Amino acid sequence: MAATDHRKQSLYFPEDMLDEIQREATRQDRSLSWIVQQAWKVARGELRKMPSPNDVFGPNEVPEEPPRS
Repeated sequence: MAATDHRKQSLYFPEDMLDEIQREATRQDRSLSWIVQQAWKVARGELRKMPSPNDVFGPNEVPEEPPRS
């Protein structure tokens, strides 16, 4: 069984967004951390489609996803 990395990180959200996340955490009887982690898993594919200021790709090119280990 792989060990889980439990590093702490401070994240700052606008108050209305944090309130919405808290309501969802309460609704699902989950922690804020769990809700944010699940949201990241759902959204990361879409976020990878957004260009970075450092990208040198054409307007319709999207880099390949890195291989998963």
